[in-house]
Amino acid sequence: MMKKCMNDVVGIMVFVVCVIIILSSNLAMSENSNNKVVVRVKVGVVVDGKRRAGRMGLKCIKIALSDLYQTQTQTHHHPHYTTRLVLHTTDSNSDVVAAAAAAADLIKNVQVQAIIGPETSSEANFVVELGEQAQVPIISYSASSPTLSRSSYFFRATENQVSQVKAISALVEAFGWKQVVPIYSNDEYGEGLIPILTDALLEVNARVPYRSVIPLSPTVDQIAEELHKLMNMETRVFIVHTNDMSFGANIFTKAGEIGMFKEGYVWIMTNTMTNLISTMAPSVVYSMNGVLGIKTYVPESKGVTDFRKRWKIEFKNEDLNVFGLWAYDAAKALAMAVEDVFGNHHNGTLGFHNKNKNASSTDLDSFGVSLSGSQLREALLSIRFEGLAGKFSLANGQLQSSTYQIINVVNGSGENGIGFWNHKHGLLRNLTLLNTTTASTTYNTFKDNLDPIMWPGGSKLNIPKGWDIPKNKTKLKVGVPLRNGFKEFVNVSYYNLSSDKSNVTGFCIEIFKAVMEILPYKIDYEFIPFVNSSRGTYDDLVYQVYLGNFDAVVGDITIRANRSLYVDFTLPYTESGVQMIVPVKDQRSKNAWVFLKPLTLDLWVASASFFVFIGFVVWALEHRINEDFRGPPLHQIGTSFWFSFSTMVFAHRERVISNMARFVIIIWVFVVLILTQSYTASLTSFLTVQQLQPTVTSVTQLLQNKDNVGYLEASFVYGILKKLGFHESQLKVYKSKKELDEAFSKHTTSSSRDQGIAAAFDEIPYMKLFLREYCSKYTMVGPTIKTDGFGFVFPRGSPLIPDVSKAILNITEGDTLKKIEKKWFESQTNNCPDPYSVQALSSKPSSLGLESFWGLFLIAGVSSLAALAIHGAMFVYSQRHVILSSTQPHHDDVVSWSSIWKRIRLMFRIFDQKDLSSHTFKKRPHQESEPSSFTIRGSPSSIVQLGVEDTLDQDATANANSHPSPSTNSNHT
Repeated sequence: MMKKCMNDVVGIMVFVVCVIIILSSNLAMSENSNNKVVVRVKVGVVVDGKRRAGRMGLKCIKIALSDLYQTQTQTHHHPHYTTRLVLHTTDSNSDVVAAAAAAADLIKNVQVQAIIGPETSSEANFVVELGEQAQVPIISYSASSPTLSRSSYFFRATENQVSQVKAISALVEAFGWKQVVPIYSNDEYGEGLIPILTDALLEVNARVPYRSVIPLSPTVDQIAEELHKLMNMETRVFIVHTNDMSFGANIFTKAGEIGMFKEGYVWIMTNTMTNLISTMAPSVVYSMNGVLGIKTYVPESKGVTDFRKRWKIEFKNEDLNVFGLWAYDAAKALAMAVEDVFGNHHNGTLGFHNKNKNASSTDLDSFGVSLSGSQLREALLSIRFEGLAGKFSLANGQLQSSTYQIINVVNGSGENGIGFWNHKHGLLRNLTLLNTTTASTTYNTFKDNLDPIMWPGGSKLNIPKGWDIPKNKTKLKVGVPLRNGFKEFVNVSYYNLSSDKSNVTGFCIEIFKAVMEILPYKIDYEFIPFVNSSRGTYDDLVYQVYLGNFDAVVGDITIRANRSLYVDFTLPYTESGVQMIVPVKDQRSKNAWVFLKPLTLDLWVASASFFVFIGFVVWALEHRINEDFRGPPLHQIGTSFWFSFSTMVFAHRERVISNMARFVIIIWVFVVLILTQSYTASLTSFLTVQQLQPTVTSVTQLLQNKDNVGYLEASFVYGILKKLGFHESQLKVYKSKKELDEAFSKHTTSSSRDQGIAAAFDEIPYMKLFLREYCSKYTMVGPTIKTDGFGFVFPRGSPLIPDVSKAILNITEGDTLKKIEKKWFESQTNNCPDPYSVQALSSKPSSLGLESFWGLFLIAGVSSLAALAIHGAMFVYSQRHVILSSTQPHHDDVVSWSSIWKRIRLMFRIFDQKDLSSHTFKKRPHQESEPSSFTIRGSPSSIVQLGVEDTLDQDATANANSHPSPSTNSNHT
């Protein structure tokens, strides 16, 4: 029994042992199988152990690989990675040569498939060339200089410096700063950004008048000397660009010590310094109060938050910044690319193809070529994932940055975010609207899109204007011309060379003072007359600004293209153009026939014709009922003409009885009234108004006659006259208005004609001032030669120009300019008309034509014809029995043409007789005993019979001869 139990126990033990052996064998086989598929890929890491960023980057690389591989083995969401990166780390010790040597050793001897690093742009520049030659990808998470070689095997896992210049220029544009001075280190990193930054600033109308280049590892004295030089310049906007934090700290500390953090200064940091500001000493940050910075924007995510917590727990005394996040993402991206190339089911081949095996270990010719370098490069270009620093993509060989955060360094609280910059939207207060449908698609640079800024000096309200008068200058030196004539523009009085005191007044001076008063800031200035022992011109005066002898020039300075080559002008504040002025002569008509000139020939003919026509119409309407229009033919004709023409002076004495005649006369009297009044006014202008005509009308006339012309002393007009073709001997100089008038007067006398001038050329303001005093003798003629008017002169790129030009616009658009002009110019008016109104002086009275009165004649003609037609119709209707009877044949005979003509004559003779039915004859019964007028009695047949027997003509003639005379009628009346 016991033996049997022992056998059972042994059997169970054997079974257990077999099971253990089988399980162990399976585990061993599984482990052996896994060991066979794991591929270890060598990767080099070149860091700078002396720099905090280098030490932080190496730690983040290791954490990234640890997180990646642990995640893949502990979860079942993705297949297990079958590759592992084996890091070979070397230290460059902040030495460019050491970094290059380390990279060469890693490629040739270690045969790494890729290199992460180096940190700085100067170190990376040579390492990139090695990677290109060996086809080994170089991935840097901190080298951002745009001057790095554009190698197809170089990957910038950080932002390119170029991407931030748009954010800087947007900030400069938002506050209207026109001058910016960059301060940068004399290395590849510092110099790489400046040309691109300068171009970006020019696009927003800001220029770089000076570049402050500070040598590497500068002493405190060198920094102080350069900063003092900047203090003596106008510019107050400075951009500090460096990746050496000690360099930047020394700049800001020394600037605060010498007073460059007072109100009015602006300091801007580029993104490298801003990203590393947390590594600066608190005392340095405290001295940077008011500094603005462009910082890389890292979107908040759970992964970033968890990583920061882990970092803080593991490395309590070390800061984590964006460079660490980029190092983390770069290591992860490389691991993913290696898996794509060398993992299972991929054909990547480790190793190098050696060119020259006998070369030394550092000989570049002995470098091999990576067998899978091109595959690894393509894999890196296609990597996409959401990294700790944001979206990770190396599509163009570098990270694509689109957003920056703008920070403001504030005492006590460190950096304070005031807004953002986005490449599509410009300046933004926050980014919450970018993901909404209401987000604006326009790019803007409004400063109101930023939170309030604490500026250097502690002010939030006073925005720095970006420039100031240099510390070594107490007042703005303003040059003014010292001249003898036209002192209304600039007048220097009480000038004493020994005491150097002067009183400067004038129109231009008043304008300048008004401009200075409305500027948003105060500027102290002093006027200094320009004294030149030789014959100084205005070009010489303007050139003094270029030489630095004057800070500005104020006066009657014309804006000219040749002057703008070395100075800048403000907007003009006067009229522009050069005009010719000539004497005038009165050409009023003094001949005996001037009274005919007010009306043109066609109007005279039309008027005379209508007088005759109206006389005929009135006669026709009044002849049968009005004794005044009866009598012998000549008497009737004379009466008609007399009545018609007498209406011209309203002296007609004949009565008008017919209403239709009265209607015609009313219309005609209205027409005559307008004609006579117009004639009187026109004749008055011909006889009394001055007809001032210029003696010269064109430059061509002057050149043909070889007349002398004048120009103002020291004026640029001299050059214009030479170009027009005038000979040197024809050009005469005048200095004042009086001299100009005398020069014109000399031209009219034969003895001094050669010393006189026939015309003068000068700018419109001078000419207007001259004509205000001599308006009756001269006028401006000819086309205007275009110029740009008077303007104030400043040095090239002066920040004062935009503000002064705006102030000039405010003055010229308001009442200030009119008041100043009235003060200095209207006292010379002497009741003269506007001198610029040439037409008012040279206009000649014109004759009145028919085109101005044809409407009146049309009304008079239509009304007269209508009255005449109505009267004729009424007469024919009243005598219709004559016409109807004359159309019936007598004794069945056909009416002949002679018979019709006799009936027409009969109608005319009836019309020539009195209309006894009219009320004018019924009122005088005593006239019935007088010989009766021609009367035809009897039946219509007897009337026709009379016509046939020719007795009609005899009776009519007898009656016509026995008609009472007008005088007799008049006596009876």
